[in-house]
Amino acid sequence: MNPAADGPRILPYSRVVGQTELKLALELNHVVPRIGGVLMAGTRGTAKSTLVRAFALMVHGELPVTLPINATDDRVLGGWDLDALIKGETRPQPGLLEDAHARGLLYIDEVNLLDDHLVNIILDVVSTGVLSVQREGLATAKQLSFGLVGTMNPEEGGLRPQLLDRFGLMVTAGQLGAEDRHRMIRTVLDFEEHLAGPDDSGWLAAAERDTAALRDRLERARQSVPGVRVPDDVLRLCAEAATRVDAVGQRGEIVATLAARALAALEGADRVEPGHLLRVLPMALRHRRPETAHGGTFGWGPEDQDRVADLFPAP
Repeated sequence: MNPAADGPRILPYSRVVGQTELKLALELNHVVPRIGGVLMAGTRGTAKSTLVRAFALMVHGELPVTLPINATDDRVLGGWDLDALIKGETRPQPGLLEDAHARGLLYIDEVNLLDDHLVNIILDVVSTGVLSVQREGLATAKQLSFGLVGTMNPEEGGLRPQLLDRFGLMVTAGQLGAEDRHRMIRTVLDFEEHLAGPDDSGWLAAAERDTAALRDRLERARQSVPGVRVPDDVLRLCAEAATRVDAVGQRGEIVATLAARALAALEGADRVEPGHLLRVLPMALRHRRPETAHGGTFGWGPEDQDRVADLFPAP
């Protein structure tokens, strides 16, 4: 059996079929963590969890810290070690947020079913980089940094508008067409076959080379992004686009600018062009429109695109 079978049986990131927008959102958030996290919406079985885990393995070398729906404050924020208390000792026990700092990524599956106050605390830590705990005789403040990805199935309920807005980018998982479904089936079968096969699997080696190349590209972009210029005309375009779609608040246009800058860095550009901004607008603004905030669709359709199309020159 291939030695790779001893590790997590997760399809390599470079071999996940489709879901281009989900992949791009994860990559942009990694290049510029200040974006503030990614929220993925979609029905069950659309590879959201597979994609998040494959991405974590690619960029961090291990699976993300996963937050269970029934997590308590102690489990998330940290508290006192109960075993030590029984022995009459006081010893702090780190929570999942500190684990995420060590491992690089926090994954909240079905974030819409998690208690609102915990979601708000987590988003505060992502935004400020500080975990402050003052409870039950414990008073600490720690600097933490980690990526955040939440997934949700809108059929099972939504998030309050205030929490939706706190996620930097929002993307929707689409259904695959017939050709991509065929590719997906073939890819999964090939992966399982080669995991169980000999040590010198060419398929797995090629997948690892492609995944490593993607990881290197992300790290180069992360290093180069401070040097990417954002011209004032692009900022004006961003402000006008946010106005056209009635984006609530100003967080959307700030995130859109950060995401466009990350995209430019990924493409090796030294300045943000209007096309970079146009590409990321749906991710940054879809969940900040009034209709979405009040329970409407998360989609970004032709009508939304038409509102901003004339601002951008044809390619």
